[in-house]
Amino acid sequence: MLSKRIISCLDVRDGKLAKSVKFVDTRDIGDPVEKAREYFEQGLDELVFYDITATSDKRGIMLDVVRAVAEQIFIPFSVGGGLRNISDCYAVLHAGAEKVNLNSAAVVRPELLLEASNEFGAQAVVLSMDVLRSPISAQIPSGFQIVIHGGRKPTGIDALEWAIKAEQLGAGEIVVNSIDADGTREGYDIELTRAISSSVSLPVVASGGGGSIAHIARVLTEGMADAALVASMLHFGSYTVQEIKNSLAKEGIKVRL
Repeated sequence: MLSKRIISCLDVRDGKLAKSVKFVDTRDIGDPVEKAREYFEQGLDELVFYDITATSDKRGIMLDVVRAVAEQIFIPFSVGGGLRNISDCYAVLHAGAEKVNLNSAAVVRPELLLEASNEFGAQAVVLSMDVLRSPISAQIPSGFQIVIHGGRKPTGIDALEWAIKAEQLGAGEIVVNSIDADGTREGYDIELTRAISSSVSLPVVASGGGGSIAHIARVLTEGMADAALVASMLHFGSYTVQEIKNSLAKEGIKVRL
């Protein structure tokens, strides 16, 4: 059985580490480069970097910040935000990323996943999906809808159907971010994570809502997630990576210590 991973996310706005609740009320909380180094030294398994306004501002990703972070860490590092084509993907990989994180652009043009997988290999292609609970309908039978452009634009696309299609197109991993749970620290959306995990054979990363070690343990077991993404728990000093891992290990969850 593979070890469960603890991943942290750096949401970056204008070069500063930022945090929001349900994708609104975003505020700056620190230096992403310093936090990256700190979490790496604590034993983090992987780091995700999102330029959270690159897509909505219709600009390229901040490559100087990506390079600065990459110089501080020696763990798998994925980067997303404003990646619209293969050239954009090459740019972040050359800046130090090991994986590209595709979101809005892949929804608008799904062929981008296939192109990236063919170009870099599926192991380097991550699909990030921002998901909002919606009324069950013929169009959204799961009750979970894909939202793009930083949570600003509902698409009418069913999240489970999109996950299955993304796997077929060549995505190697899926990050499932619950907009409803994002930043609340009230727990991950177990139903959503389990539904996606049950529908694909890819590794699934649960994101949004982590506030305690019990929340992480539950999403890694009941939610069937392969990894848990934590942000607020680390950013605000509530826990260290090692504290999280030690507690999970005591509960019988296999992690890298």
